[in-house]
Amino acid sequence: MILKNGREVIKKEAEAVAELAERLNDNFVKAVEMLLECKGRVIVTGMGKSGLIGKKVAATLTSTGIAAFFLHPAEGVHGDLGLVRAEDLIIAISKSGATEELYQILPVLKRIGAPIILLTGQPDSPLSAKCDIVLDCSVKSEACPNNLVPTSSATAALVMGDALAIACLKERDFSPEDFAYLHPGGLLGRRLLMKVEELMHTNSMIPIVRPETALRETILEITEKRLGTALIIDNDNRLVGIFTDGDLRRLAEKDEQFFKRRTGDVMIKNPKTIRPGAILDEALAMMEKYSIMVLPVVDKEKRPVGIIHLHDILKSKLV
Repeated sequence: MILKNGREVIKKEAEAVAELAERLNDNFVKAVEMLLECKGRVIVTGMGKSGLIGKKVAATLTSTGIAAFFLHPAEGVHGDLGLVRAEDLIIAISKSGATEELYQILPVLKRIGAPIILLTGQPDSPLSAKCDIVLDCSVKSEACPNNLVPTSSATAALVMGDALAIACLKERDFSPEDFAYLHPGGLLGRRLLMKVEELMHTNSMIPIVRPETALRETILEITEKRLGTALIIDNDNRLVGIFTDGDLRRLAEKDEQFFKRRTGDVMIKNPKTIRPGAILDEALAMMEKYSIMVLPVVDKEKRPVGIIHLHDILKSKLV
């Protein structure tokens, strides 16, 4: 019974979110445009559970590069409205559309001149009529069996806030690097800020051979540098191929005379590469996508300047 109850709550809230997506209209587009055009700060406000959701919405906006903070409406009527400027944008959250504290601060916000976006479960409420944009966050019922505890409605408001934030993020081409600069203290931020050049092996540590090098010598080079691979360069020092431990095993299975071969005859041509200034997360993504352990690091002329191994990334404890 306990599992059944838990699953019912999750299903009801999931259904509420799915229905929310179908109701998005031009008001959502206008709200995103207002956020993008805002010259000041985004001020989120709401009471009770809506206030708690508002704090999360403000935090999400801030983490994606939009300056936002939460204003408690009860504190607002006791002086905190002095924080609001005409160039700011208000996001008010009210399930009922009849929150008394919001009614008290709305006339002041109107006089200041800050536009107001309302997230509400009652789009036809009197409060809605006082706002510039209304986003319908209504739900058929709460997940609570008595239809009282704000559950589905709180989730709907939270998801609408996330939708606004991420829609703005995409319109602004907010990159992983941008996210990392705002989160330097977290593990994800450090991983996104760290560059390949900070972890790569360089200079004499790079296993390098020529196409005409005997495969026996290439194997010795791989063994000495202990990176499981060798980079093959031409006479202009440009990368033309790669040969790995895995290539050696596959070659040994089908060619008994493999020791007599030249490296250029058995190398993998046009290997995947990365630039030294690329973020570490990009290197990880490439390794995962192509199921490889090593990436040659090359300059604009395709000359090797380093090599990065998956083990180096793992040892950094950033993943």
